[in-house]
Amino acid sequence: MGITTPDWVKNAVFYQIFPDRFARSQQSHQGLWISNNLEPWDDPPTLQRYKGGDLWGVIEKLDYLKDLGVNAIYFTPIFQSASNHRYHTHDFYQVDPMLGGNMALDALLEAAHQRNMKVVLDGVFNHASRGFFFFNDILEHGPLSAWLDWFIVEGWPVSAYDGSKPANYISWADNRALPQFNHDNPQVREYIMQIGEYWLKKGIDGWRLDVPNEVKAPGFWQEFRSRVKAINPDAYIVGEIWEDSRQWLDGTQFDGVMNYLFAAPTIAFTAGDRVIMEFVESPSYDPYPALSAPEYAEKIQQLLALYPWEIQLTQLNLLNSHDTARLLTIAGGDRASVELATLLLFTFPGAPSIFYGDEVGLPGGLDPDCRRGFPKEENWDLEVLNYHKKLIAVRNKYAALRTGDYRVLYAQGGVYVFSRSLGTEKLIVAVNVDTNPAAITVEFADLQTRPENLLYGKGRVLWQGNRLKLDIPSRTGCIIG
Repeated sequence: MGITTPDWVKNAVFYQIFPDRFARSQQSHQGLWISNNLEPWDDPPTLQRYKGGDLWGVIEKLDYLKDLGVNAIYFTPIFQSASNHRYHTHDFYQVDPMLGGNMALDALLEAAHQRNMKVVLDGVFNHASRGFFFFNDILEHGPLSAWLDWFIVEGWPVSAYDGSKPANYISWADNRALPQFNHDNPQVREYIMQIGEYWLKKGIDGWRLDVPNEVKAPGFWQEFRSRVKAINPDAYIVGEIWEDSRQWLDGTQFDGVMNYLFAAPTIAFTAGDRVIMEFVESPSYDPYPALSAPEYAEKIQQLLALYPWEIQLTQLNLLNSHDTARLLTIAGGDRASVELATLLLFTFPGAPSIFYGDEVGLPGGLDPDCRRGFPKEENWDLEVLNYHKKLIAVRNKYAALRTGDYRVLYAQGGVYVFSRSLGTEKLIVAVNVDTNPAAITVEFADLQTRPENLLYGKGRVLWQGNRLKLDIPSRTGCIIG
């Protein structure tokens, strides 16, 4: 039996939302116990404090996202937690009250689905938090806790807060705030499976899985997929794995991963020597050293050969995320680098994902700076917003950009040209990362259609028989259809 993945993902444009920082509702959904304790929205973000974004605010912004061309949202964690990023889960069955609680998610799902928009939640199933009931019971009752085997305790006394003493339990990345589940315990396994099922029955459209490579229990993700797909065969399962993911993308586990293997060479090609190393060394996904067009072509060909085509079409492609500095800052503020990378993002096989604010030119360094509040409209970069809208519109119009084959046509110096073809529909994408204009000729042996309309960007197109002559200004790109 062949690999199957959700068709809707192949046609999706994702928007990643960090809920505390995207939109604070205009209506008075928040009580004084929240609103009186928030840091100012436009101040630099801190690791510990909250800005008060909520799901009601997202609902108020859905028409903005619809107008942008987005048709799927991926939320970083929304469940009850004592952290602004909510990867420290207290209760997997409760949406954080600061975000509006379960009622707000119900309303969001209804409003999003009315607009034909999908909603994917973040599943943090490798670890919990010190405030998670079952771990808290261990802190209260020690070796007598009924849930002792839900975690891996290696000695006593357990020290969950005093850093001068050994924690004596396994935690994610040795962070004692994140005790790791014992996934070999059948109770733990069943608990997590039921969480996955519960929210799918409530109407979500998929799960993004946090650090799923840390879960070592045999058959765990195979069972998760089986149970998720039994409820909704079209549910999307995407893992946060930054490197070669072949062992998880065999058709029995995930539909895709966050495609940092696309982000890295694309940044290295478009930003080149402009990349500021302090922003990419940790966490590193190696968007350096600078790549020439032939080197970029080789990286892309290797990536496209790595996974089955059905998986390639449901990869979650990105340029940055809540875990990295934003590309605008990585590239030292060079706006052309960002536009060129964005052009390659929206013309690559798989689902493109925009990190909130990228579409209006929001900068940001390493965490927590990459998690700034979404800017007020008067601070938007309208040129950036305009090219995002254009690229999304072109992608949404032409099926070849979503599911057509990908063929490198030309790669020399700083010029990279490729085609996307589906049936009789053929588009050509050309990018010139050099600081000098380029004039190139591309030969076609078996031309069925002759793209000649400039759908996006700048350049001059001239056909002479089966030879395409392109004049491309410096630091620009174009789509020809």
